[in-house]
Amino acid sequence: MDLQLNNKKALVTGSTAGIGYAIAKQLASENAEVYINGRTIERVEAAVKKLKDETGNQNIHGFAVDFSDNNQIDDLIKQLPDIDILVNNVGIFEPKPFKDITDADWFKFFEVNVLSGVRLSRAYFDKMLQKNWGRIIFISSESAVQIPAEMIHYGMTKTAQIAVSRGLAELTVGTNVTVNTVLPGPTFSEGAGNFIESLAKDQGKSASDIEKEFFKHARPTSLLQRFATTDEIANLVTYLSSPLSSATNGAALRADGGVVKSIL
Repeated sequence: MDLQLNNKKALVTGSTAGIGYAIAKQLASENAEVYINGRTIERVEAAVKKLKDETGNQNIHGFAVDFSDNNQIDDLIKQLPDIDILVNNVGIFEPKPFKDITDADWFKFFEVNVLSGVRLSRAYFDKMLQKNWGRIIFISSESAVQIPAEMIHYGMTKTAQIAVSRGLAELTVGTNVTVNTVLPGPTFSEGAGNFIESLAKDQGKSASDIEKEFFKHARPTSLLQRFATTDEIANLVTYLSSPLSSATNGAALRADGGVVKSIL
């Protein structure tokens, strides 16, 4: 299927690894002009080279930006003043008991996970409306619907993303601009993989054993009973980035492996 993304200009935040990298790779494979992001220039340059090698698309560029720093975000916007597709993927997570989550933690999570997308959307949204085409996609989580007791601050930010996304969609009435949210379930990304391997080492078990225990005890409602791959999440995001998804707007779309027990 031709997703009609040839020469569309896309910015994917938090994209030197994991879900963000998989999204950038699929967009590049569809011949989009892709801009990726990471916190260090070394990781960004390595990811750009790898993407070019893997996709054959040489129209891939990168920016080193720390999304907890508003000045760095402003610099990014100045260097990239106009885009067609914005994928707000950058995010942080950290299991932490509620009693130990400080005010600074709450502000940090909100700034990186929520305000990063707000700031970028504010910069590009009106321009998309003016040219009457654009896609904004927030990468949230099933944790937005089922707040994890082990990281309430993270869950809060994922819920907030859905609210921002739906609010922006309300401003697109009668246009060819869409704003949607994708809710991945447990996904075997770089961060999750490192966490599992660390647990396996500490407990003297295999990563496979840890995965089985996770879905037995932590996410027993999963219908997949395994971690999704980053490519499985990217499949949905790439479609939503396409002109073919024009009838999907203001939606929160789950790619959660059936973890959330809901028919809607």
